[in-house]
Amino acid sequence: MNKAMEAALNEQIKLELHSAYTYLGMAAYCESTNLPGMAHWLELQAKEELEHAMKIYGHVNDRGGRVALKAIPEPVLDYASPLAVFEAVLAHEQKVTASIHKLYALAVEEKDYASLPLLQWFIEEQVEEESSADEVLQKIRLAGDSKSALLFLDSQLGSRE
Repeated sequence: MNKAMEAALNEQIKLELHSAYTYLGMAAYCESTNLPGMAHWLELQAKEELEHAMKIYGHVNDRGGRVALKAIPEPVLDYASPLAVFEAVLAHEQKVTASIHKLYALAVEEKDYASLPLLQWFIEEQVEEESSADEVLQKIRLAGDSKSALLFLDSQLGSRE
């Protein structure tokens, strides 16, 4: 693995870990506003992001690279509403998607063919991640100002496995 790919993959590890931290911050906000189902959904999302970080971590190590963990920024802990939380979720997933696309382009440019299957998996995963975030966001928008609709949605999100 060349140094350009190693550095870029280390940045992606940082972004995936930051994603987990971000989703935990969002979950904490939801818990504090008595929306345990949304908190549960976000906690599971955080666990997925940790798995993503470890997938890249393993790839770098398997390829003889050096993992260099970097500082993770503190997450936002306060939001204006559940709508604001899930708008931020979707925006964050779009940021991650853009980062994965840049990594894929770099792998092609650097002829790092061994990283392409991993990055293709992430590209497909990001389609699912964005779709899932957008689905929740659209449901929150449909709920509008209805507290009963929001509580029903919260209950549904709490059943995520």
